[in-house]
Amino acid sequence: MIMHKSFQKPLKIIKTLQEHGFEAYFVGGSVRDLLLNRSIGDIDIATNALPKEIIKIFNRTIDVGAKHGTIIVHHENEAYEVTTFRLESQYVDFRRPDEVTFINSLQEDLKRRDFTMNAIAMSSDEKIIDPYRGQDALKNKLIETVGNPKDRFGEDALRMMRAIRFVSQLSFSLEEQTRLAISQYSHLLKEISIERITVEFEKTLLGNNPKSAFELMIDTKIFHYLPGLEDKENELKQITKYNLHHLRNREEWWLLLLIVLKIDDVKDFLKRWKLPNKVIKTIEKASGIFLLVKNQGWNKKILFQAGIENAIAVERIWAVLHNEEPTKKVANIEIAYQELPIKTRNEIPINGNDLIEFFQKKPGPWVADILQRIENHIINNEIDLDRDAIREWLQSCNLK
Repeated sequence: MIMHKSFQKPLKIIKTLQEHGFEAYFVGGSVRDLLLNRSIGDIDIATNALPKEIIKIFNRTIDVGAKHGTIIVHHENEAYEVTTFRLESQYVDFRRPDEVTFINSLQEDLKRRDFTMNAIAMSSDEKIIDPYRGQDALKNKLIETVGNPKDRFGEDALRMMRAIRFVSQLSFSLEEQTRLAISQYSHLLKEISIERITVEFEKTLLGNNPKSAFELMIDTKIFHYLPGLEDKENELKQITKYNLHHLRNREEWWLLLLIVLKIDDVKDFLKRWKLPNKVIKTIEKASGIFLLVKNQGWNKKILFQAGIENAIAVERIWAVLHNEEPTKKVANIEIAYQELPIKTRNEIPINGNDLIEFFQKKPGPWVADILQRIENHIINNEIDLDRDAIREWLQSCNLK
């Protein structure tokens, strides 16, 4: 039997470790996704080789956390995390262990992991090692912790967000004790950085089943500890009623949230989630366009101002909010956008310097005003996109 192609390159790392007398296995999400026949992402390796031994064996390594046992090994233009089997002490910040102890037992290493479906390993000969019945969880489509959920969430509170994220991504259910523990321990999210929470939240939004994830956030009351959602239970319930599978990207999701949650200060809300400034500006603009369209409907000026990506996002959100199929609406807005005479001001064959020379006047606010008027007339097909035509229009208007 030939090993899945995704594992063939890193298999050489495992065999190299074995040649040096060490154990090594594929572990975690890649094994889970192989068993689920899903697309395989990052591939992690666990070994009883110590970090200093891993560095000695391989030519190209990066020490990203030798203290906690993790070394990145570069092999055939790919990077793989290789981590020493370990036990973890108390988690002093509900996120990271105070210290780790390197051990020689794969089973004990798997025991420290979050969910049973992520505590499965695979050997170089494709033997599955599953001491905590992760395959049963996969078969039953259950997300359950390894051991007592209260202990796992007390160690790392972010695991609660990961559990809900997996509900969305895999369309699994939460095992009952795991669900109850999230309800009891959700307040520990106050100890977790917003950046880490946002990563899990956005992955939840973009999963296959965000509706169930939102229902769980409401049921477990975890939303009380998410930025700007603290008093939005009714609005969050409303979100579960929409056809959320139509949404395509993070910007569309944040735009929907802003609208349904009735957020007045868009920038403040997004900053609380620590989103990148570039993303905030994009979503702010889309939010402004949505309000314009809501109040005025589409016209050429608004469409030009929006740009094609925002225009598509607004149409898709509008369709979701009104329980409509967005395909035709998106197609129509794409046609309307393509029919615009220009897509950016840079396409206008006259600039500010030309106006200063034409009018023989000093620079001032009047330049931007006239350029705006030219832009509007071109967009509305009232002036041809031609330098001479624009000059003639300027003369006929007798602008001062």
